[in-house]
Amino acid sequence: MSKIRKAVFPAAGLGTRFLPATKVIPKEMLPIVDTPQIQMGVQEALDAGIEDIIFITGRGKVSVVDHFDVSYELEDHLRNRGKSDLHSLAREVAEKAHVAAIRQKTPLGLGHAVLCAKSVVGDEPFAVILSDDIIQSRQPVIGHMAEAYETHGGAILSVMEVDEGEISKYGCATPADAPSPGPRLTPLQGMVEKPPASEAPSNLAIIGRYILPPEIFDCLENVSPDANGEIQLTDGLRLLLENSPVFAYEFEGKRYDVGDKLGFLQATVEFALARGDIGPQFRDYLRSLDL
Repeated sequence: MSKIRKAVFPAAGLGTRFLPATKVIPKEMLPIVDTPQIQMGVQEALDAGIEDIIFITGRGKVSVVDHFDVSYELEDHLRNRGKSDLHSLAREVAEKAHVAAIRQKTPLGLGHAVLCAKSVVGDEPFAVILSDDIIQSRQPVIGHMAEAYETHGGAILSVMEVDEGEISKYGCATPADAPSPGPRLTPLQGMVEKPPASEAPSNLAIIGRYILPPEIFDCLENVSPDANGEIQLTDGLRLLLENSPVFAYEFEGKRYDVGDKLGFLQATVEFALARGDIGPQFRDYLRSLDL
């Protein structure tokens, strides 16, 4: 199987759950302590050896792309003041990532955002990373998924077990009655988008990491829009499943839903506590609160 060289980052959403902050600032640029959440997703791709980064952006998202460019004025300012550590920090990701950006003129669903990448991805498999989902793990989850693809092929979706009452918030994977081809992989016979808990075929929620073959583009071009006029990736995957295997990959690690306000706050607190520069003082501060 071909190696995974490209990662697509859908970033055209309006971020309405974080208004008024996202009226001007893209949701993807909201920081976890001091690192934009989309940078954390890009770093996961880079750590997995995926250096071609494709942003699917919308109006008002110029700063997402600019963040991964070289900022000569800032770097010159830092160099002249002897702040070499901050200079390296500002330049690190820009040096490693090869960035392309495609404008999704109208936000018509995740499937449509992925379809927008067709001309840049071409005829090769690729990763999709949703920056709303930050996964803290010892090794990059998307890297393990890429290795599984290179061994077994098919499409691979990351999943995690959730409580029965939570499954209606997610796409739900439907396991097939077939043997697993490899560690942590489950063959699928279908997917259901946000099913009622009483009708869910499993408690495996689909989380924002995908390895997709190029055939997904033809599938997305041939699915019908949903009731909201959007093209859903889940519908494209169901069509793909008619002719190609699809696997669920149950990752190891902790996932934070930073597209949700509570999840965003949880990630901010836990990442801050884990840092050597501010963690001890922040922990002392939290202990001093009268809760």
